[in-house]
Amino acid sequence: MTSIVLITGASGGIGRALAHQLHAQGFRVAAAGRDLDRLADVEAAVRIAADTTTPEGAAQAIAACQEALGAAPSLLAHCVGSTLIAPLHRTREDAYREVMRVNLDSAVFMLQAWIGALQGGPGAAVFASSVVARIGVANHEAIAAAKGGIEALVRSAAATYAAQRLRINAVAPGMTETPMTASMLKLPAMRDGAARQYPLGGVQTAEQVADVMAWLLSDGAARLTGQVIAVDGGFTTVRPLVR
Repeated sequence: MTSIVLITGASGGIGRALAHQLHAQGFRVAAAGRDLDRLADVEAAVRIAADTTTPEGAAQAIAACQEALGAAPSLLAHCVGSTLIAPLHRTREDAYREVMRVNLDSAVFMLQAWIGALQGGPGAAVFASSVVARIGVANHEAIAAAKGGIEALVRSAAATYAAQRLRINAVAPGMTETPMTASMLKLPAMRDGAARQYPLGGVQTAEQVADVMAWLLSDGAARLTGQVIAVDGGFTTVRPLVR
């Protein structure tokens, strides 16, 4: 039977690109997001309206997938996320709590619901972290804390559920061309400045991040769990040659 994959945050740039790739490869894709209208053109077998930042919403996404496709998804790609660029002394409490809710809470609740639905069966999940959780980047304290929590969650859950043959990994993208980053790249000077931060140069596409996420869900990554792979053009590991 063709594998079922649940992609949350499927209306975003990376989630949409991943849905396109996996649908083209023959997977039965369940695309979930808060706004059903924004999922209308996402390539999927079923589209689900659910707010996965709550336990009830996460359970709803799983239940709707099971009802529509006949089984719980053995694969999960959690692409829900937001960003917050502000120094800590200028970060309001409500903004901090919102970034934690959207990023970390959703990851915890979605992973919890998915593990419960599998009832001891095997599977693979991939989550979205960020380079700002792996190296200090100014003015990113709140989002770095949220994404750092996701990385810790991935490692601990990978250890807990390895005996169940669950693989749980994450990617940590650098600056990626998506609707969320459009305002940061709208001017040529802004794009050039962003590109020069990366040893490999340029600004990566959502498809390039989706490539790695799709691989982590595949049998080709069968020996990987508890890993966070930086998809960042060398940003967190390589110092570029200054000319």
